[in-house]
Amino acid sequence: MPEAPAPLAAPVIDSHCHLDVVRYGAADADVLPVEDALRKASEANVTRIVQIGCDLPGARWAVEAAETYDQVVAGVALHPNEIPGLLAAGTLDEALAEIGRLAQTSVRVRVIGETGLDHFRTPEDGWKGQEDAFRAHIELAKRHDKALVIHDRDAHADILRVLDDEGAPDRVVMHCFSGDAAFARECLARGFFLSFAGTVTFKNADDLRAALRETPLDRLLVETDAPYLPPVPHRGQTNASYLIPLTVRAMAAVKELPEEALCAAIEASSVSVLGEW
Repeated sequence: MPEAPAPLAAPVIDSHCHLDVVRYGAADADVLPVEDALRKASEANVTRIVQIGCDLPGARWAVEAAETYDQVVAGVALHPNEIPGLLAAGTLDEALAEIGRLAQTSVRVRVIGETGLDHFRTPEDGWKGQEDAFRAHIELAKRHDKALVIHDRDAHADILRVLDDEGAPDRVVMHCFSGDAAFARECLARGFFLSFAGTVTFKNADDLRAALRETPLDRLLVETDAPYLPPVPHRGQTNASYLIPLTVRAMAAVKELPEEALCAAIEASSVSVLGEW
């Protein structure tokens, strides 16, 4: 695993993490066990983590983890790239019903997500099924008063169209924000929160940094998407929550803010989305 950076000057929340990849086994033998990942995160002043489930086993495990570890709350959903397979098996309605049940399982389930649209990995003939499932997740978030966490890959216009059609929940997070400044303004005009990952540190991410400059502090979150998308200088390695200081420091430089001030703003925005725990 990469060397740990210096701890942050103030605590922040990792708004999107996949500890279940550790739980089920990952290709990279260096991935940390869950307890070690949480300990190292705390040592870096990343004091709390949102564990995101992307399929039924992952959603069930997210709820279990949130009930087991004080640092963790859960998100439950069917990832858009899971939808074509569920449709082919004829089990999508049953799976959505279980996501609805899991959303009510515990007060520590704070998120419906990640859901949304992926026009990169799913061929065009699967887009309608993704959209129908996305609409169902939006309804679940509103019905159960949960934050909606959105996966948007190469689908900016359709994400906004569906949310405008359905009416967005009170709290919407654009996970691993991937748009430019113009798209950021569209999202912010709708009251959404933008969550930035290690990608904002990449050399070729000028559009992301421009979007970050557009984002008010009260709409700004940070995440790892671990074990994916580690920040520079660890691009291509295994990510973990303890590496968030590298992302936050890069964001602070873009925003021209002291590290402690940005941490405080991210913490406040995260709590406004997720509540206290």
